[in-house]
Amino acid sequence: MANETKKKIAFFEKYLTLWVALCIGGGILLGYMAGGSMEYLSTLEIYKVNIPIAILIWLMIYPMMLQIDFSSIKAVGKKPKGIVLTVVVNWLIKPFTMAFFAWLFFSNIYSAFITPELAGEYIAGAIILGAAPCTAMVFVWSYLSDGDPNYTLMQVSVNDLIILVLFVPIVGLLLGITNVVVPYETLVLSILIYVVIPLVAGFLTSKMLIKSKGEAWFKTVFLPKLKPVSIIALLLTLILLFAFQGNNILNNPLIIFFIAIPLTIQTYFIFFITWFSGKKLKLSHAVCAPAAMIGASNFFELSVAVAIALFGLESPAALVCVVGVLVEVPIMLSLVAFANRKKY
Repeated sequence: MANETKKKIAFFEKYLTLWVALCIGGGILLGYMAGGSMEYLSTLEIYKVNIPIAILIWLMIYPMMLQIDFSSIKAVGKKPKGIVLTVVVNWLIKPFTMAFFAWLFFSNIYSAFITPELAGEYIAGAIILGAAPCTAMVFVWSYLSDGDPNYTLMQVSVNDLIILVLFVPIVGLLLGITNVVVPYETLVLSILIYVVIPLVAGFLTSKMLIKSKGEAWFKTVFLPKLKPVSIIALLLTLILLFAFQGNNILNNPLIIFFIAIPLTIQTYFIFFITWFSGKKLKLSHAVCAPAAMIGASNFFELSVAVAIALFGLESPAALVCVVGVLVEVPIMLSLVAFANRKKY
């Protein structure tokens, strides 16, 4: 019998943590060397939305929205258990456990060296990160863990539509609990700019291109060509963010490590809740594994954009969301390995 070909993650995604680390170093160096220029870039705003960062984040999110298949939503009722599990974990459990772990660490365990004001912003960043379930990278994790690609597409599509409705009230509720003043107009504007507009643009683009060029061309030629745009935009965003965050990090070099601890605990916690719940519900491995991956990972592009809009480019909240990118890939690869070992 021929050996089954081992699935591999693409080169760039495999070493994403390395690229992010290089962007951190490059960004901090850029901020140190070009101080005045970075100050100017930080002033390019419209309604508290930084224009250079907004353009880059839009370039990250738009290619993801092209992949959403609205027709797949019709098939949700045929196998509802996996969808229900995803929705319950992502919207009724995950944001609240993230808020709890952030409060536990930033307001209590780290209270000796983090002021209450700073703790509040770190908690806010974690809340924003935890309220947005992953989209694009889930397809990579699903592929590596032998997930059902069509069902994964349904799960992601449902979550993206729910973001439109629940992201603002959940973030507003949890930030209110932490006594952070919530500018709702900025929060709603962020969802409009970073979700609604790319979603509509992606839907119209895919509809037009599939009609003129065919679905096969759209999926095998157009989407792969667009993928580097999203990746390059991500790296440029990280360089700019760390250029703005340079002073915060240089003044407290261990802060990235301290932020990573509650984010790591939250990721494993949510994965195993979803994994064992899925097995209890008798979901197939091909549905259960991606459901757990979606819950464990985050839509960090949206989170970074909202944190910047609400708290500013140099805020601790934005730093938390960026650290989320740094820790996510190695953790998710370890969870993929677990899911493959425990395949049933």
